[in-house]
Amino acid sequence: MMRRRHLLAALAPLPALAQPAFPTRPVRILTAFAAGGGTDLIARTLAQAMTAPLGQSVIVENKPGAGGNLATDTAAQAPADGYTILMGNHGPMSVNPTLFRNLRTNPETALEPIGLVADAPLVVVVGSRSQATHFPALMAEIRAANGTITYGSASNGSASHLAAALLMQMTGLEAEHIPYRGAAPALTDVVSGTLHFMITTLPSVTGLIAGGQVRALAVTGEASIAVLPSVPPVAATVPGYKATAWYGILVRSGTPAPIMARLAEAKRAAMADPMLINRLREEGAEPSAMDGPGFGRLIREERLRWAEVVRRANITVD
Repeated sequence: MMRRRHLLAALAPLPALAQPAFPTRPVRILTAFAAGGGTDLIARTLAQAMTAPLGQSVIVENKPGAGGNLATDTAAQAPADGYTILMGNHGPMSVNPTLFRNLRTNPETALEPIGLVADAPLVVVVGSRSQATHFPALMAEIRAANGTITYGSASNGSASHLAAALLMQMTGLEAEHIPYRGAAPALTDVVSGTLHFMITTLPSVTGLIAGGQVRALAVTGEASIAVLPSVPPVAATVPGYKATAWYGILVRSGTPAPIMARLAEAKRAAMADPMLINRLREEGAEPSAMDGPGFGRLIREERLRWAEVVRRANITVD
């Protein structure tokens, strides 16, 4: 009888193993750019807002280099345990697969989207001494100049470069692109009048707009934004135009579904935090509730769209 009970116990199904708690230690968010920029600011705002929902510290780690690819590589090589999150934006996620010929990491297969955090338009600016007092006037100047108007960008293939290239393609106009090593030196030349105009991220130019050193003519989203309510969208003059900088979080592919769900839950809670909402909107970014599948679709759609812009403009990296 005893032997029969032992046999029945051995044949009984084992209880399901409980998933280990997550997280039990600090989580890090990798950003592809240096401290102080727009991506860094959004990552730090999100990290602060996700700390309480996760019950652990969330630390931002800056990994600039290789056009944003270094952070992508690091996230793709990290353990698939949810403790390394990538703050991915449109450049490394959707532009670099076309711009760089020999990427070590394919973001589409190496990373799994958790959700979009924010979508931020860029802003078209001219120096305070420019004759263009509104966006249609700038378009008229470019048309009359027959390719001799200059515009700056933070670098070849940067958001500022691509936004201007798209504008030229959609309007059939021509202007000379002058790449810089960062937005700051390019904006210095906009202020001096050396460059005619620039399309740049709002955080990089907010102080210059407030100080009257540059004039904001248009924003590149679909509508005006709260911090620049009197500045119209480019789309009011060029229907269908849109070129925004978006930011979302991803983890390494193969991360267990319960951990991904935990991160998605913490992201949703963070996006409801008034501190986060106000901070992002102060920077001209619109908080987003888009989930992982929606973010994945956005990445794929943007990849196709910007690949065409890169090819038509024959954009190459340094």
